[in-house]
Amino acid sequence: MDKKTLTTEEAAVALGVTPARIRQLITEGKLPAQRFGRAHVIRETDLSLVEDRKVGRPPNAKTAPAKANGAAKKPAAKKGGKR
Repeated sequence: MDKKTLTTEEAAVALGVTPARIRQLITEGKLPAQRFGRAHVIRETDLSLVEDRKVGRPPNAKTAPAKANGAAKKPAAKKGGKR
């Protein structure tokens, strides 16, 4: 049985992400890879381990509710308005 291997660039194209993201997934331990000189080699079958991940950024402090009970923050006063 011949197993196909991919470079980080080929894996990035297959998953629709950047090669930097592939390297990050490898560093985080989410995508298994073998070192081959300076490059990483990824088994094509291992791409299924990360292809069902959520896409997008997690909510940050600006978009998350201010308090656990759902109370909203008071809007900040505008700066530089007319007096």
